[in-house]
Amino acid sequence: MLNFLSACINLDPVAMVKTGSYVGIATLVFAESGLLFGIFLPGDSLLFAAGLLSAAGFLSVGPLIFFVVVAAIVGDSVGYWFGANVGVNFFKRKDSLFFKQEYLKRTERFYQMYGGRAVVLARFVPIVRTIAPILAGIGSMTYGTFLRYNVLGGLLWGVGMVALGYSLGSVIPNSESYILPISLVIITVSFLPILINIIRGKRAV
Repeated sequence: MLNFLSACINLDPVAMVKTGSYVGIATLVFAESGLLFGIFLPGDSLLFAAGLLSAAGFLSVGPLIFFVVVAAIVGDSVGYWFGANVGVNFFKRKDSLFFKQEYLKRTERFYQMYGGRAVVLARFVPIVRTIAPILAGIGSMTYGTFLRYNVLGGLLWGVGMVALGYSLGSVIPNSESYILPISLVIITVSFLPILINIIRGKRAV
């Protein structure tokens, strides 16, 4: 347990997978999807590392995908509930360690661009992934509509990221040795939509 907590503090996806196994991975996915304090967790690189290690025989890919998808869907539902019940008052607060008004503005722009599809697409964008279900709960989207997008997004993200890691791990010998550089590439690509939105926002000013 202490090793798992240490891995989380250090944001080390490989150590998170090795020390947390299925339950630990599911807990982190749930936290990043539905709880604001999980906003900085490495969701994409975590799932990729889990898939890569499962190809090396550390985890079984079937149960791994099941736990990830369920945790992602339940996490987003909790985020929606939070937004529907306390989100409006919460977002009136000043910036804190886990929340900044800029995060809210980024996610609002994301919704303006993509509408209901934002719930699905947000799965692949760090920070927005955590805020999107909360904004859906605050807004006029019914839970039935949200749940459909939520399930689709959870499946695409959970299966897609794990399968990507598993596929590379099955093709590249000793691929677990390259987890760190590949994870850095994934993190960079994940943040590109945010950087593009920031650039567009500055140009519009």
